[in-house]
Amino acid sequence: MTGDGDSRAVGGSTALPGAAPLPGLRQSVAPPAGPREETPRERLGYPGPSACAAAGITYRQLDYWARTGLVQPEVRPAPGQGGQRLYSFRDVLVLKIVKRLLDAGVSLQAIRATAEALRTAELGTLAQMTLMSDGAAVYRCGSPDELAELLRGGRGVFGIAVGAVWSDVETALAQLHAERADTGERVVPPQHPEDELARRRARVRP
Repeated sequence: MTGDGDSRAVGGSTALPGAAPLPGLRQSVAPPAGPREETPRERLGYPGPSACAAAGITYRQLDYWARTGLVQPEVRPAPGQGGQRLYSFRDVLVLKIVKRLLDAGVSLQAIRATAEALRTAELGTLAQMTLMSDGAAVYRCGSPDELAELLRGGRGVFGIAVGAVWSDVETALAQLHAERADTGERVVPPQHPEDELARRRARVRP
């Protein structure tokens, strides 16, 4: 990713905005299958509690990050009267990555730049990314040779395979409540206890 937010591979190494490019890095991680939602992804949003559970953060963090612009929900940006924020799959993915970067002590400036770059990149490219950081900047890399080059330069002390985070988020969201952005209809996972309770109630009705 170049300094202007372009997610395409470039001739040299790529750094997320706010970091100097490191020569020679390319992409090498194959993307997983992606979220297997029956509802089209662009029409499905996740309320705050579901986003928190999938990302491993508290609601206080979620609210603070939304209010400060670190990670804002793209499905429903602000709760209206009687409503609530709704987060997309991408949003939840970014939330989880931001949490990991914060836990690793990466600078807030680098985290903000990373979050913005992840939110503006094409969704299909995210699972191919591997992020490395030295605490001051965040870089994108792939193959073992590229990783070795980064480590030799002393700029890779913490790494995140975005494809693995993608899979974790997908698995978690499959078990959590969602909402159709277009109709407001609540979507309950088939194996959720609430869904099972509804089926039992339906069976006992005369």
